[in-house]
Amino acid sequence: MDAEVEGFILYLATERGLSASYQLSVQQTLDAFSAYLRTRSLQLADVGTDELSAFLAERKTAGLAASSLRIATVHLKVFFRWLAGRGKLPMDPAEPLLSPRPEKTLPETLHAEDIRKLLESIDRTKQLGRRDLAILELFYSSGLRLAEICSARLEFLDSVEHFIRVVGKGSKTRLVPVGQRAEEAIEDYLTNERPALVKKRTGSEIFLSVRGTKLSPDRVRQVVKERAAMAGIDQNVYPHLLRHSFATHLLEGGADLRVIQELLGHADIATTQIYTHVDGTRLKAVHKKFHPRG
Repeated sequence: MDAEVEGFILYLATERGLSASYQLSVQQTLDAFSAYLRTRSLQLADVGTDELSAFLAERKTAGLAASSLRIATVHLKVFFRWLAGRGKLPMDPAEPLLSPRPEKTLPETLHAEDIRKLLESIDRTKQLGRRDLAILELFYSSGLRLAEICSARLEFLDSVEHFIRVVGKGSKTRLVPVGQRAEEAIEDYLTNERPALVKKRTGSEIFLSVRGTKLSPDRVRQVVKERAAMAGIDQNVYPHLLRHSFATHLLEGGADLRVIQELLGHADIATTQIYTHVDGTRLKAVHKKFHPRG
């Protein structure tokens, strides 16, 4: 099994050109399945649909969310289709597998007043204040993913056209507008704080650590949580919450769903449509509160 997994990951990287993060996600699923087989003294040739279903059921019992189970099911289906297609198995045991239905959960958002409170609470005169403000402003202004913030580079910024070039999921590139407040915060940071963070081996990443290195995702999560706590916001604040808030506030302001899809870098409009449910929930609450017969 391990040799086949290694060959499959190499196939994803070289022939399919899929991202390192996707390869890692697939590797984790297949490693877990390989461990499952070992504990039951099963070989790859012994795997049938029942074994695959039992593995997924065990993962569900262990607390894996429906969305993660769907991803794991896709990983298994693609892997076994690849094995069968190359004659390594007589048939594809994963073909009959059905993916769990997606959970209809609505994304959390921050109220616009809390966003204002968060951004205005940061003291730019204190150490890393300019950097942290620029990060939060860019999150909310442009709806970037955490990985996109961490990998943003100086050459991606276009201060003339007010855009930032973003390399998103699947190494797809898109242009996203940068709002005036975010642009001012970034310029302030680049002029007055980033130069002092630069070290001999510093790259062109926009946001740097005190050691002059690229900020890690964990460190950015920590920055967001610490700044929210300092602002006195009780809600659990994390990077993706700012992305959700960006999309929701655009929709509430009347933006077209297709435009929001493009800004977020969603390949499928169905992914973006969840924000219409958020807006619908808000509209119902407003109607109930203010209509005489609500």
